[in-house]
Amino acid sequence: MILWDRIRENPELLTRALRDPGLVGLGLNRAYYDRMSNSQYNTMGTDVFEDEDWDNLILLDACRADVYAEMTPFAGAPETRQSRGSASKQFVRGNFQNKRLHDVVYISGNRWYLQLQEELNCELHAYHDVERDVADGFVPSPEAVTQAVLDLKDEYPNKRLLIHYMQPHYPYLDTDNDAFDLDRTGLRETVRGSDVTYEDVREAYRSNLRYVLEHVQTLIEELDGKTVISSDHGEMLGDRLTPFPVRWVGHPPGIFTDKLVTVPWHVVADGPRRTVTADPPVSSDAVDMAEVEQNLKDLGYKV
Repeated sequence: MILWDRIRENPELLTRALRDPGLVGLGLNRAYYDRMSNSQYNTMGTDVFEDEDWDNLILLDACRADVYAEMTPFAGAPETRQSRGSASKQFVRGNFQNKRLHDVVYISGNRWYLQLQEELNCELHAYHDVERDVADGFVPSPEAVTQAVLDLKDEYPNKRLLIHYMQPHYPYLDTDNDAFDLDRTGLRETVRGSDVTYEDVREAYRSNLRYVLEHVQTLIEELDGKTVISSDHGEMLGDRLTPFPVRWVGHPPGIFTDKLVTVPWHVVADGPRRTVTADPPVSSDAVDMAEVEQNLKDLGYKV
């Protein structure tokens, strides 16, 4: 759908664009990628289940490959992959749709799988939602995700574990900058409505990444088999989108610019491999779907 069609369908977009000219640049970029692709996700991206080999895949939400490479405490040179999404919604659609993943247990702080499960036509062996224990119940802490995996891993000795941390995604939990106190308006609105600079954003983002990596280190020591660290998508930190060079923070869906779809792929442990078997799905955690939808809206997503 071209930009004019979007405005005609939703005239309020024009008013918003006049108040926020950056939205015009975003719309032009989205129109470009819509024209380039006729899919709900980035078809050029890696299928993490079919294209890759792992026993434990750890996803750090919104983790840029370049920043990860600078900060990783783990040995070895990280590789990169191209994600199937510039946002979690597209990553989930691109990797889970029409799959029978009876050898996979998904332990997740990200709720997009839950939100989309009725349309995905996907079966996992099990799904576990991690308790949201910080930022007024907004997101799960790295400690909560790590503990959930430690509590559950022995229940599934013959399954692959997909482990999804919410950091370094906003909100930034490990920063002294009061401007990033959670207000549920989203990262870009925080930047637009305060004196926060792009350098402030980058510094807070890096602190959040450092925070989660400390807890990933703790977890990796307790996991057997082949463990890989990656991400569902990258993040704009005041960089310019392409091909229309408007500055942005966050990760707008459908914008397959390099910093949003290039993600780390780092094999951080490659011990004796787990014997993996596929078994029918078991009962997953009961979750209030109204709460899931509200949580995604609070994170700034359109659901």
